[in-house]
Amino acid sequence: MLILLAGIFVLHIIGIILLLVATIDNAWWMTDTVSTDVWARWILQNGVWNYTALPTGSHYPEDYLQAVQASSVLACIFSGLGIFVFVAQLFTLQKGQRFTISGIFQLLACLCIMIAASIYTDRFHLDESTGWYGHCYILAWISFAITFISSIIYFVLRKKTA
Repeated sequence: MLILLAGIFVLHIIGIILLLVATIDNAWWMTDTVSTDVWARWILQNGVWNYTALPTGSHYPEDYLQAVQASSVLACIFSGLGIFVFVAQLFTLQKGQRFTISGIFQLLACLCIMIAASIYTDRFHLDESTGWYGHCYILAWISFAITFISSIIYFVLRKKTA
């Protein structure tokens, strides 16, 4: 049982790290000379990457951008809270009640990052013929899968310890 708990803990930590990298790093959309994330844009000029604000208008609708930003940050917060609750539940709750709250926090983190990545997919870079989704966008979807799997494990583990 101890190995299983350690494995779940490691999976949760990996999910948090991926969520943080996907939220903070600057590679949701890439071209040869532009690197864009949900916070800013970097443009390569004369061999130097210059930090610029995101464009406004139809390419980057501000309300959708704020929804992506907020959902990404909330996913990190919920997953971080989930790991603290997981550790606290090990020592405070009775068997059969453990891991429910951690599973709920992970499920909320899963839903938040799914919302962020889905909105970004649906609303941004639709008319751009050059470019590709960067590693942060891919990490967001991978962290969606990891947080979903860990939330399911928490709910299954709750039933097994009853």
